[in-house]
Amino acid sequence: MSDFQGLVALVTGGASGIGAATAALLLQRGARVAVLDRDTAGAPEGVLAVPCDVTDADAVDRAVASVAERLGCLDVLVNNAGIGAAGDISDNDDAEWARVLDVNVTGIARVSRAALPYLRASPHAAIVNMCSAVAFVGVRQRALYSASKSAVVGLTLAMAADHVGDGIRVNAVAPGTADTPWVGRLLDAAPDPSAAAEALRARQPLGRLVTADEIAHAVASLASPLAASTTAAVLRVDGGMTSLRV
Repeated sequence: MSDFQGLVALVTGGASGIGAATAALLLQRGARVAVLDRDTAGAPEGVLAVPCDVTDADAVDRAVASVAERLGCLDVLVNNAGIGAAGDISDNDDAEWARVLDVNVTGIARVSRAALPYLRASPHAAIVNMCSAVAFVGVRQRALYSASKSAVVGLTLAMAADHVGDGIRVNAVAPGTADTPWVGRLLDAAPDPSAAAEALRARQPLGRLVTADEIAHAVASLASPLAASTTAAVLRVDGGMTSLRV
């Protein structure tokens, strides 16, 4: 497919996991792609890799402006950067709550704010935010992470309403438990990694973890000009986790 031919896409957290898979797919489908990440070493070949921490407003402003200047414009923004958190509400102190929300929620606002002037000038402007299945179903030991991703749902809908008049479509993707480096580290820290992995697979009706490539395809489908009438949608790519009881 070449539906992104001539467009410029920016993916935050684009040097690993879901972000890297998304950046590679957009590149394959014709986009010129930039990625922002604190460590860009794993960025796909062929992208413009810009070191940036989404919690630093000045750095975000400089990075987004640099991408738009070097690639000529900005049409698609994928707000993928995020961090995880485990535990119930007593397991994370105020500082950790602030840290996770700063990345997962305010980080989306910072990057989107910086990108708005360029997106308003695009005839095919689209933003896709990375949400999670835990925004829709209660999962044990995910209080802080669930709160941050529930906020992403509300933020996505508000952004869609605010910017529909600007011609900017705003949607989100909500993956189930995905085969990513963060989940891998979570399993490695479990008392019984094999049992923990089996439990994660079992809670998804398809019986397996979601792949980064599957999530990337969902992001691309929402960001594509072919989806020009789709806005304020949250696409669940969760193996049936939030909707099925089998």
